[in-house]
Amino acid sequence: MSPTVGAGAAGPRVSILLPCRDAAAYLPAARASLEAQTLRDYEVVAVDDGSRDATPALLEAWAAADPRVRVLHTPPRGLPAALACALEEARGDVVARMDADDVAHPRRLERQVAFLDAHPEIAACGTRVRYFPRSAVRDGARRYERWLNALTGPDELARDIFVECPLAHPTLAARRAALLAVGGYRDPGWPEDYDLVLRLWAAGHRLANVPEILHRWRERPDRASRTDPRYAPDAFRRCKVHYLRETLLRGRDGAVVWGAGPTGKAFARELLRQGVPVRAFVELDPRKLGQTIHGAPVVPPQEAERWHGRALVLAAVGAPGARAEIRARLRAAGWREPEEFCAVA
Repeated sequence: MSPTVGAGAAGPRVSILLPCRDAAAYLPAARASLEAQTLRDYEVVAVDDGSRDATPALLEAWAAADPRVRVLHTPPRGLPAALACALEEARGDVVARMDADDVAHPRRLERQVAFLDAHPEIAACGTRVRYFPRSAVRDGARRYERWLNALTGPDELARDIFVECPLAHPTLAARRAALLAVGGYRDPGWPEDYDLVLRLWAAGHRLANVPEILHRWRERPDRASRTDPRYAPDAFRRCKVHYLRETLLRGRDGAVVWGAGPTGKAFARELLRQGVPVRAFVELDPRKLGQTIHGAPVVPPQEAERWHGRALVLAAVGAPGARAEIRARLRAAGWREPEEFCAVA
């Protein structure tokens, strides 16, 4: 690792972690968006993760022009290692993420730092996002964008934390002390951003999103989330079940999976693989009632009551609107979320 040090001795307010690999086509736009920030008290800790294009030269030129920019050169070790390297070098009280192919709103850092200052109980915040270019944005990304942008308060993020990552990682602004306290970045074989967010939540930290679109998130077919097996659906399931076992499933007599379709069955298989007993599947489809799946009976919703207070009910139905319907039914029956039931899809 060879650093180009341009920052002064005094620590900045914000350290921006900027991992880069072969990002020459996009880095100028990302740089321009950071140079346009209304909050000026920041440093950029850029990690060149073994780039083979002009990225190293672009980063060095940026550091030569701006003393707030530091460049670290490493062999190609992957995103989690690059982030861990950048966090180790960060000096700001607040750590912000930025991807080399994204574009930040000029007031992004200002808004997030002001939010953290006004809410000392919040350890980390994201922002609403807008995928671009819109012609490349698939239906799944549009659904995620709508879902993510609807989550703002800490209770909303905590409620949906096992549905998907409720804080867009490229928009992260977190208290450095909180990140270090939970172990920073690591590579567990599933998404490193979701892993970090779940560790923060599991440690009792509260999370939120600033309710403004302050980040333009580039959609491209070669994104790691599209090509790396660590971001595949089965990796997300492994991650979710791991942290469910560490938190909400503790002291419970296994799980009841609400939904005997493909989503529910896949989730049940991962529960069983990690040693969590599946007591039953809950289904509305009369054709499935009375069946046995993975050794567990398929029962109608009214029979879920027999596990109330014993097993954790996991809502695992992927159909649009199903999550809201399941929540409404269980809440009306007196179940508490997330202590007694939790949405995982």
